[in-house]
Amino acid sequence: MSGLIDTDLEFWFQRGLRAYLGEVAGALGFGLESCTVDVDVPVSAYVAVDWRLRRFPERDVALLWDEVHGWAVAVEAACGEEMIVLAYLGGADILPPPRAIVRFLAALRAGDLGPGGPRSPVLRRAGSHQELLPLLPAG
Repeated sequence: MSGLIDTDLEFWFQRGLRAYLGEVAGALGFGLESCTVDVDVPVSAYVAVDWRLRRFPERDVALLWDEVHGWAVAVEAACGEEMIVLAYLGGADILPPPRAIVRFLAALRAGDLGPGGPRSPVLRRAGSHQELLPLLPAG
């Protein structure tokens, strides 16, 4: 029975996470099609941003989220390398309201590296998705 409960929990967690990403993308003026989710632990997400930064005119910009570090802004690196994280949102909220992410991205775009800076905060441990479920929209 435990496996069924875990499967049900993960279903609702993933559904809620996709709904949350849809809200974030919508607040930024993008659609859910700009989002991808990796459900391996730690769960992570990628939101493609359709503009570039003056500092990196040749590189695509993305918002990254994972269940340990929260939100970050990154630019694509060369030829399959890891993305270059420019700043983390930081703060105590692993799933902040979409308007906070909009402000974070706007501040970075204006030249401010944002409140979190380039260090990766540890907001929580990976797993225990039942803790995040109440923070997510119903989906």
